[in-house]
Amino acid sequence: MTKTETAKTKKTPKKSASKKYLVIVESPAKANTIGKFLGSSYKIEASMGHIRDLPKSQMGIDIEHDFEPKYITIRGKGDLLSKLKKDAKSADKVYLATDPDREGEAISWHLLHALNLGEDKPVSRITFNEITKAAVKRSITEARDIDMDLVDAQQARRVLDRMVGYTISDLLWKKVKKGLSAGRVQSVALRIVCDREEEIRDFIPEEYWTIGAKMENDQKKTFEARFYGKGEEKMELPNEETVQQVLKGLEKAKFAVTEVKKGTRQKKPVAPFTTSTMQQEASKHLNMATQKTMMIAQQLYEGIHVKGEGNVGLVSYIRTDSFRISDEAYEAAVDFITETYGKENVNPERIQYKSKGKTQDAHEAIRPTNVFRTPDSIKESLTKDQYKLYKLIWERFVASQMSPAVYDTLQVKMAAGEYSFRASGSRLAFKGFLEVYNKGEEEAQMQIPELREGDMLKAAEILPEQHFTQPPARFTDASLIKTLEEIGVGRPSTYAPTLTIIQARNYVTKEAKNLYPTELGETVNEIMKTYFKDIVDIDFTAHMEERLDEVEMGKEEWKQVIRDFYPEFHEAVENAVEKLAKVEIKDEVTDIICEKCGRNMVIKYGRYGKFLACPGFPECQNAKPFFEEAGVSCPECGGKVLIKKTKKGRTYYGCENNPECSFMSWNKPTGEKCPKCGSFLEEKGKKNPKIVCSNEKCGYIREAEEEKEEENSEIL
Repeated sequence: MTKTETAKTKKTPKKSASKKYLVIVESPAKANTIGKFLGSSYKIEASMGHIRDLPKSQMGIDIEHDFEPKYITIRGKGDLLSKLKKDAKSADKVYLATDPDREGEAISWHLLHALNLGEDKPVSRITFNEITKAAVKRSITEARDIDMDLVDAQQARRVLDRMVGYTISDLLWKKVKKGLSAGRVQSVALRIVCDREEEIRDFIPEEYWTIGAKMENDQKKTFEARFYGKGEEKMELPNEETVQQVLKGLEKAKFAVTEVKKGTRQKKPVAPFTTSTMQQEASKHLNMATQKTMMIAQQLYEGIHVKGEGNVGLVSYIRTDSFRISDEAYEAAVDFITETYGKENVNPERIQYKSKGKTQDAHEAIRPTNVFRTPDSIKESLTKDQYKLYKLIWERFVASQMSPAVYDTLQVKMAAGEYSFRASGSRLAFKGFLEVYNKGEEEAQMQIPELREGDMLKAAEILPEQHFTQPPARFTDASLIKTLEEIGVGRPSTYAPTLTIIQARNYVTKEAKNLYPTELGETVNEIMKTYFKDIVDIDFTAHMEERLDEVEMGKEEWKQVIRDFYPEFHEAVENAVEKLAKVEIKDEVTDIICEKCGRNMVIKYGRYGKFLACPGFPECQNAKPFFEEAGVSCPECGGKVLIKKTKKGRTYYGCENNPECSFMSWNKPTGEKCPKCGSFLEEKGKKNPKIVCSNEKCGYIREAEEEKEEENSEIL
């Protein structure tokens, strides 16, 4: 090579290799969706959730050294961690793109440490509220450092929950039986269900009456009216005697219209979904369990393969307590509504929905990423459940930006002697948001004929009706989530796991959507109320959530929350260890002979309560249902009444001659007949038991003749 050639070679710049970037998300589905938005310079990998956590075999918190958590690599994640380390080493920069919440921030922080990033490798945190091309690309330009306030808030929650869960669960294992657990939020949820069941047991129905009237005008047109009172004064109808007095006063009375009032009323559109309201509506209208709702919502968020588009994130982030939506989303909704339903269906002013309670407001409400991507346009790309939930989210969002529904209303007052009746009617004049979202929001319409003040009417029928007040309704998934949100216990990410675990532990059972505490659940609840009052105290737990929010906002140190909590908690644990007697479920020997080997069978406890088993197990494996006697005779056939349980643990009373005899009652029969109507009497109420008639229309009630035995205040 000549000198000239050598010189030319030196002057020619060497082409630099293009930079390589590693983006780490939690799931493969999310990785697939993001992959189509970024170029070949970006490699997308999934951490498969958390990479580090507290150990399962021990508490994992160093109490002696200021509550320092001891994080370890999760078992089975070793190979994945090695692969991610290798990918990170070959990349010029690493982006941590886990979910945009406390837990997502904590996962990114754990990845930073587990992969030894940040020392000699540029690393940034990126977040996006929706997985769209614009949002993902914008997140790269807005990359930031890990937010340690978010991480610390998650650490505080994790350490608190581990301290409570690990310690009390261990106590329950030792004192009651293996497989039990307790936690901050789940214990409050259990208490709420148990308290409601106690209210229902103690509820004594009260009689009341109503008087309806079928009114007829001079043109023979009819409508329904209701008794109101004496003149303008409201009058209660507590019993039949009062009703008879009113009916007597109406015998010769003339009905005259005294006031007719016309008007209009608006029904405001519904707000877009938060996590809580989405779970509630999915439970009510789609019959979807909360855990299933969140699983499907996660799929819609991370990305679905849509025909003609590839992997697409269909909804915005699904863990949120905010009603807020972006300007871009609002403008798109207005354009869609205008094109599809007409400008008159767009709300005249942009509505700013406000939450009733305290919210983090970290994310937008749950909404479609593209409002023009209608449910029916992508139906063939979705599973049946994905379509149902996407349709619910899409309709709710569109409706939230539409005009109110408008009703024409008519209120009529009528006089009949010294008494007064009233009637109200309504007619839907303008659908507004009901055009899109009508899940029971549309009110029942009642037409009233044209009336004028002074018109005389005829009462074609007077219809007195007896009623009895009803106990408060049992919780459903939807109403329990709503209650937890209203009292400030738990956060969007905790509702579904909380409901799942109290049912998985057999503390609560579900029948026809209603939640019932089991015998085991009530036992655990009593232990918690006696020995760990703060843990199941609603105000205490809600205040703890507020302190975690303070940590997130950088206003409080996370370890100070633990330091303040631990001393009293530790004292409560020590007290429980000392005073709570061990629950020994001894095998009670019965006089029932095992037909296979001749031994006296014993009473065992299983998932659904007591059953009979042969003590010769495993040689003899005979077992059959066990029913205690209620001590009374069946009111229908005279057989023995047995105390039974449903498969889900709810106690009821049935006849030994079932199925020949169909007698069944949720309350204990007394063996007596009602002196008023002849139906059987039953005992109702736990704290102040009453003897009531099983015939709800009878209303007979008296004090229980025998005082109920006092319960052991120390439990067990």
